[in-house]
Amino acid sequence: MATVNFSVPDEVKAVFNSVFAGRNKSAVIADLMMHAVEEERIRQRRVQAIDRLLERRAKKKPVTSKEIREARKELRS
Repeated sequence: MATVNFSVPDEVKAVFNSVFAGRNKSAVIADLMMHAVEEERIRQRRVQAIDRLLERRAKKKPVTSKEIREARKELRS
């Protein structure tokens, strides 16, 4: 198992110790770190998805409101 050292403000440490009193602090930190990793992965996937959508949008020709209405009308028939 690895050891990690972080510096945090004293007030953060005090609140953390208060909230997680009686719990295994190493396990809590490990869980928080894994949660942060998953959140970052999700954020990166969202960024990639948005980039792909914007790239596709840039390659498509614009469609007018009239064309959209006509397509809807045609699909409803």
